[in-house]
Amino acid sequence: MSWIEAIILGLVQGLTEFLPVSSSGHLAIGKALFGIETADLSFEVAVHAATVLATLVVFWKDIVRLLQGLFKFKLNPETRYILLIVLSMIPVFVVGMFFKDRVEAIFGSGLLVVGVALLVTALLLFLSETLSARRSGMSAQAGNDGTRMNWKSALWMGVAQAVAVIPGLSRSGSTIATGLLCGVRREEVTRFSFLMVLVPILGEAFLDVVGGEFGQSSVGVLPLLLGFVAAFVSGLFACRFMIAIVKKAKLRWFALYCVLVGLACIISTLL
Repeated sequence: MSWIEAIILGLVQGLTEFLPVSSSGHLAIGKALFGIETADLSFEVAVHAATVLATLVVFWKDIVRLLQGLFKFKLNPETRYILLIVLSMIPVFVVGMFFKDRVEAIFGSGLLVVGVALLVTALLLFLSETLSARRSGMSAQAGNDGTRMNWKSALWMGVAQAVAVIPGLSRSGSTIATGLLCGVRREEVTRFSFLMVLVPILGEAFLDVVGGEFGQSSVGVLPLLLGFVAAFVSGLFACRFMIAIVKKAKLRWFALYCVLVGLACIISTLL
């Protein structure tokens, strides 16, 4: 991987991480276009860690408030919220501990998997948009705008996040769609979706550094560093200016985009 390819892929990661269109799928597409063949996940972990760092910068006030509530050492709304985040991390922890090799194999399986997963993402987005809109209409008549995050919603969103390790299956799209299907308010489910990924991704990056996997990576140190910086800068921009779009925009437009890109991926493998 050259330094210019690393920068472009980092920019792609940062810009697509916060939209429900699968950043991992777009990374796979970018690698295919550049003819990059690598099975290790070091670059993916590096650029995901960069966008998580961008999330920390944007949400630092919320994170500080949660930590302040946690260190009061009593049950309060902040402690409850952190417990929900911890609960959501259990499924992805299980996948990371026991199925890491299989996940790495999936990342090297080509664009056919990406294309099919993008179609699944599109279906999830369309269903959640349709059903949540119908539920919102009924809730408005009843005088409420949806439920708050609870343990059931957090657990199902955690399962969605674990399944979304498949490239092409959008993590944010899957978790937001799952939360909406559980009846959680869109603004709250979007915020939870971005915060629940912080510890798993940073934990994976830490384990790779401690385990020396970055040093054994087939991707050089310079491309890793440049990709990290590019993903952080573009992710910071995307997180600040695009979260509002995710909250307010019709998810069916993102579903249509995923259908088009997914079909293009599938067709390219058949030609």
